[in-house]
Amino acid sequence: MELVFGIIVGALILTILVVLHELGHAIVARRNGVVVEEFGIGFPPKAWGKKLKNGILFTVNWLPLGGFVKLQGEHDAATGKGDYGAASFWVKTKILLAGVVINWLTAVVLLAVLAVTGLPQVIPNQFSIASDTTTVTQPVTLSTVTKDSPAEKAGLQKNDAIIRFGGEEVPTAQSLVSKAAERKGQTVEVIYDRNGREQRTDVTLRGDNDNNKGYLGVGTAQQSYTQATWSAPIVGVVLTGQLTTETFKGLGSLVGNFGGGLLSQLSGNDKTREAGNKELAAAGDSVAGPVGILGVLFPAAQQAGLSYLVLISALISLTLAVMNVLPIPALDGGRWFTMAAFRLFKRKLTEEREEKIQAAGFLTLMALVVVVTVLDVSKLIK
Repeated sequence: MELVFGIIVGALILTILVVLHELGHAIVARRNGVVVEEFGIGFPPKAWGKKLKNGILFTVNWLPLGGFVKLQGEHDAATGKGDYGAASFWVKTKILLAGVVINWLTAVVLLAVLAVTGLPQVIPNQFSIASDTTTVTQPVTLSTVTKDSPAEKAGLQKNDAIIRFGGEEVPTAQSLVSKAAERKGQTVEVIYDRNGREQRTDVTLRGDNDNNKGYLGVGTAQQSYTQATWSAPIVGVVLTGQLTTETFKGLGSLVGNFGGGLLSQLSGNDKTREAGNKELAAAGDSVAGPVGILGVLFPAAQQAGLSYLVLISALISLTLAVMNVLPIPALDGGRWFTMAAFRLFKRKLTEEREEKIQAAGFLTLMALVVVVTVLDVSKLIK
C-alpha cells in the first residue's frame, strides 16, 4: 500500500510541474494573440475532453507524468492569423521561455516556503541572512532497525526518536554509537519518542560487533535545518540562483565525463580504457530520468515527510527549467536555438525542415531516456 501511495504522489508531483511549465506557454501565447487549440494533462490517448468557453480543448489523457499545449500553426513557417509561426521573433521567444520561467519561479516559491518552515542545507555556502536565521537540530531518529537486533527485540521501530540512552541525552547520531559501544553487553534503558508520545524500553546490547551491524543494531539519521521570517523570499531567490549555477556545473561535469570516457574507450590502451570506464560510471551516477526521480520520490512520500518532498519538488522544477534552456532539439531551448540560427543566417525554416530537425532531436532524446532509464533501474536494484 505504501509503494502504491508513493507512486501516486510521485506521478502527481511530476505531472503538476510539467503542467505548470506548459501552462506558462499557454498563458503567454494567448496574451500575445496566438491561438491555443488544446491543453492536455498527461499524454494521449485521450481519456476525457471538454471545449472551454475560451475555445481551448481541455483534455485529460491516459499516460501520466506530463502534459502538453498545442498551438495553432506551431511551425515557424506558418503565416495565418493566430498562428504561432506568424508571431514576431520576440513573441516566440517569450512563449518558448515562459515554461522555463514558471518552473524557475516555482522552485523559488517552494524554497521560500521551506525557508520559513525549515530548510535543510543542500549545498556548501548556502545563502542565508544571519540576523534572520535560526538553526534547529532534530532528535536522533532510527532510520533502520536490523532484523533480530537488540533494538528490534526491545520493540524499537524505524522513525523512533531517541531522547535518552542509559539515562543520558543523545545530542548527535555519533554519540548514540559511542554510548552503545561503552555499554556493550549491558542492559540499557532507552527513552524514545514515537508519534509524539514519549515511551521507554530496556535494550540488552550485543557483547561484540563482529557482524558490523552495531551493538544496538540500528541505522540513525539526524536532520538540522534553518528557519527565517522576513528574509524567506530573498533566500528563495538567491538559493534558486545558487542551485541553478550548481546544476549547470553538474551538466558540464556530466558532458566532460561522458566525452572523456568515450575517447578513452576508443584509445585501445587497457589502462586508458579502465579510466574511461570510471568516467562513464561517474556520468551514469550523476544523471537520473523519470524512474530515478520516482525512486527518490517514493521514499520521500512514504518516510521523510512533507518538507523533504517539497525540497525534492523544488529541485525537480529547477532541473526542468535548466534542461529546457539547453539547445537540444525537441526541447524549448532547442526550438529557440533552431529558430534563431536560421534567422541569423537568413535561411528559411520550412515546415519540412523544422520537422526533420525536431524529429531527429526527439529520437536522440528518447534514446537518451532509454539509456538513463536502464541506469536508473540498475541503481535502484543495487
